[in-house]
Amino acid sequence: MILPGAAVGVLGGGQLGRMFALQAHTMGYRVVVLDPDPHSPAGAVADRHLQAPYDDESALAELSRSCAAITTEFENVPAVALQRLSRASIVRPPIHAVATTQDRIAEKTYLQSEGFATTAFRSIQSRRDLATAVSEIPFPAILKTSRLGYDGKGQAVVTNESDAVVAFERFGQVPCVLEERVLLDRELSVIVARGADGEIATFPVSENRHRDGILETSLVPARISAQLAQQARELAVALAGAMRYVGVLGIELFVTRGEQLLVNEMAPRPHNSGHYTMDACSADQFEQQLRALCGLPLARPWLLSPVAMINLLGDLWSGGEPRWEEALRRPGVRLHLYGKTEARPGRKMGHLNCLAPDAEQALALAVETRDALVRRETTP
Repeated sequence: MILPGAAVGVLGGGQLGRMFALQAHTMGYRVVVLDPDPHSPAGAVADRHLQAPYDDESALAELSRSCAAITTEFENVPAVALQRLSRASIVRPPIHAVATTQDRIAEKTYLQSEGFATTAFRSIQSRRDLATAVSEIPFPAILKTSRLGYDGKGQAVVTNESDAVVAFERFGQVPCVLEERVLLDRELSVIVARGADGEIATFPVSENRHRDGILETSLVPARISAQLAQQARELAVALAGAMRYVGVLGIELFVTRGEQLLVNEMAPRPHNSGHYTMDACSADQFEQQLRALCGLPLARPWLLSPVAMINLLGDLWSGGEPRWEEALRRPGVRLHLYGKTEARPGRKMGHLNCLAPDAEQALALAVETRDALVRRETTP
């Protein structure tokens, strides 16, 4: 075990790294962050911020030399960086898992090869592949870039072959997947942690709502049957085991009208839909990330209160600094800001966790509070 007092490293300096670093400090660890951004949210709270590109040899050597173990806070870390670090350091999650989740074609192919259901899809490397795909995948469909797409970026709903061609050209003809757009009852996610010894623990299933491809709210407990929630947790456990995963894994699921569970995507890290755990669970996803990284026994988290998480996007700043007093005066509302210096439309700047006696009241409180933050011009 790597015990408190040791230093742990993080590749990536965004809000997930920031929340990990804060939790690591709470548990007595020092944190070193490697990120090229001088205004990195994680770097601002770390003990050391190595400001360098992810493939900088000297920075990687220093990170390895100064840390007992190293993790990632986003999946698009260059593989060469992970391989370099793994030669001399404990690196979790495993490189093969990160590589699989970096690429939608690899990810969906892997899922189907292991027997996990997904939406129907076709991989596209060329215009010829696209012509074949549109003859096999019914419209409407979704064209997604195979790499680097997130929060609605690199995605386009297409209703005919002409739409698909235009979108493929707009994406620069990079490798893509064309996915069937299925009728959904709802979207869920499960956060699962797995230790190097195979120990596994899951968090309660969350019900998610997206707007413009960006997660808007996560509601816990999810408004589904106990049987379906159990199936979702069992699927997550099976998937983490099949991948020989070590760390925290976020798994997004579709629920079809017939209550079939389909795996949409995986994230080899804590997940936006797991932020509710910070205030509503006995242990949060960042503590689990640290425990798995350091070889500690996993926590056994349970839900303390129904909760709704709602993202705070840069759009809220359009009329000036949001009215934080509206969040701070409401019982049950917990404000989390990420320390980002520039608010842009669609950029995740923070979130609210809203606790209430039941999930419906929590969701209503979250939406009401988020909307009350907007600073509107007053007429004289």
